[in-house]
This record gives sequence, C-alpha cells and structure tokens, in this order.
Amino acid sequence: MTPRALDPQALRAEFPALDQAVHGHPLVYLDNAATTQKPLAVLAALDHYYRRDNANVHRGIHELSRRATDAYEGARETVANWIGAGSPSELIWTRGTTEALNLVAWAWGSAEVGEGDEILLSVQDHHSNLVPWQLLAQRTGARLRYIEIDDEGRWILDDLDELVGERTRIVAVSHVSNALGTVNPVADLVAAVKQRSTARVVIDGAQAVPHLPVDVRALGCDFYAFSGHKMCGPTGIGGLWGRPEVLEAMPPFQGGGEMIDEVRRDGSSWASVPHKFEAGTPNIAGAIGMAAAVEWLGGFEPGAVLAHEQALSAYTMERLGEMGGVRVYGPADPAERSGVVSFDMEGTHPHDISTILDTRGVAIRAGHHCAQLVMRRYDTAATARASFYLYNTRDDVDRLIEGLAAVRDIFG
Repeated sequence: MTPRALDPQALRAEFPALDQAVHGHPLVYLDNAATTQKPLAVLAALDHYYRRDNANVHRGIHELSRRATDAYEGARETVANWIGAGSPSELIWTRGTTEALNLVAWAWGSAEVGEGDEILLSVQDHHSNLVPWQLLAQRTGARLRYIEIDDEGRWILDDLDELVGERTRIVAVSHVSNALGTVNPVADLVAAVKQRSTARVVIDGAQAVPHLPVDVRALGCDFYAFSGHKMCGPTGIGGLWGRPEVLEAMPPFQGGGEMIDEVRRDGSSWASVPHKFEAGTPNIAGAIGMAAAVEWLGGFEPGAVLAHEQALSAYTMERLGEMGGVRVYGPADPAERSGVVSFDMEGTHPHDISTILDTRGVAIRAGHHCAQLVMRRYDTAATARASFYLYNTRDDVDRLIEGLAAVRDIFG
C-alpha cells in the first residue's frame, strides 16, 4: 500500500474533537504528550464493537464471543507487529505504561532482586518509571542508582562503568523524555549494559511508540512498555512486550479468572503467556481501538510523524527565541528531540501562562509533568509544555506565540 501524505491541515478533518471552539476561539490542542485526540477510524472501531460484537472473549462458543475474540486477538497481532515483536504472544495487554512497568517491578523484580542488588534509573524519567522501582527497592533492600543528565537534558554516560556492574539487576529508562522531548540512545545503552552485566533492561516507550519507528528486538531490551492513548488510541489500554524466555519464567502479576490453567484446592497452575498476566475480563474495546489506531498510523511513511514534529519544534524554538526572556529546556538541536517544547517566561508562573492561553483557546500543559527529578535538576518547580502531533500546524505555533505575547502584556 502506498503511504499517504502527512498533510496536517487535511488530517484535522479526521479528528472531531479538534473542530470546536474553546472560550470563543478555535481550539489549538498542544497537550499531546499527555494524551492525543482520536481519529474517526478509532471511534468507528469502538462503536462497531459495542454495537455489533459486544461479548466476552475466549470463554464463549456463541457467534458474538467468537467475533469479539477474533477482533481482540487480531488486535494483539496488529500491535505486536507494529513494535517489531517476534510473536503476538510476546505482547501483554495492560491498562497502559504505568501498569506495564509495575507488572515488571512486581512479577520479575520481586522474584529476582534482593538485598544489595542495584537498580539503575535516570533522573530524566517520568514518575511511572521511578516509583515502581523505588517501591521494589524498599521491599527488597536493593540500592537505587541514577544516570544524570546534562544542561540540555541528555544522558551522561561517561561513568557507566561505575554505574553498571555485577550487582546491577535492572536498568529502567525512558526512550523519549516526556518533560524535555529528548530522544535517548536506548539501543546504545542496552548494548553497553549487556556488555557489563546480566541486568534486565526495561524501556518506558510511552513517548516513543506514538512518534517514531520502534523495533523492540532490534533495541535489544528485555521489556518495553507503552500506552494506547498517546498514539490516537483509547485510554485504559497499553502493552508490555517481553522476551519470551523471561515472560515464561516470571510468576503472575495478578490472580483471578482467565490467567489460570487449572484451579485445585491446594493451588493453581497458570495459563500460557501472555494470558498468564491478563487476569479478569480485559479491555476488549480498548485493544480493538488501539489496533485501529496502529492501522491508521501505519498509513504514513515510517519516520514521517517524527520529522513533522521536529519541524514544528524547530519553528517553535525559533519563535520563542525571538521573544526574549524565555528559557527552553531540552536539547538545543531539534533533531535530538521529539515534538515537545518545555519553557518558562521570566516573571510569569507556568500555571498563569497556561490559564491565559486557555482563554484564547490554546491548550498546553503546565506543571512538573510527573518528572520532579527533572525540575530539580534545573532548579525550577514547573515549566510550560507545548507538545505536538501529526495534526498540528505552524498556524498552531503562531497562535501559541500570539497567546504568549498576551501573557507578557499582562505580566509586563
């Protein structure tokens, strides 16, 4: 199939939520790192399931259950192929990246990490990739260590020989920073870790899978977590990819229906992977909707979304630089970042910036972005964050800059 052109202005017609006014102004949605809008193709897939195929999966032999099961497991195959998995069975459905990371921390970490072992994280990471490992360290007596970042938000790996050794059991880092937009050299880090230790490497891909081509096997990691709602899919659905041999050896995360093979009075045996980790009735519609999002995104040339976002980031940074009194966080080179531009304005709190922009129909994010270690690294409590996706345009950036000019007029 010939890839379609990425024409952001034309694509907007496929996103009903973008066709509205907010406070009397046409909506400019620049909060895509938090969640993305949903195209008609995804809305139609959700509607079709609930209208025509609504039934539980795997358990029934009636027609609706068969159709629901086929759609649900077909969705697993679609999403698994999207990330380069070797088999659909390597993909576990979760509620999102957060649950996926907690699954690894509890199921693998609790069984394999002990007192005196080390867990390597990064100060660049989202709280979802920090707190589960902190809790694991508290349960087991393991030691937490951190990769620091430089003034432009890039990993400092000069001391990797000291950070990674025989006691390192887990290395958990983000592929792309949600607070800075930094695209990290994860494949290089994985290779370096594997040369120095037997540690398992966990990648938080929440900000990567929606924006750039990902091949989990080529990266060399052991686990890769991501969410559907950040890539045009529904909320409440995501995935965890894991190496088959590691998943097979791991104990279950939760107990209940669906994840068992046999239940006896004195214990139970488990279903095969991935069902061993999917207790209870799953988010069937969410999986179907996520697959619809993947199929829709797959209509574009690989790398087109990231290239579009980097062009918008470059334009935004240029316009912000012209204003003066604005500090932009993250890599100075747009080629090193995704479609995230975090900034602050002298004499103005980010919450005030966001509030005033909202009155003009411009939606951005303000706060610590669940990345308080990043904020502390740069001695700030919060930033304003504009984050782009494939339906954003240079006109959106111009509206942002016009709004920031109004902020400056108000605060002097």
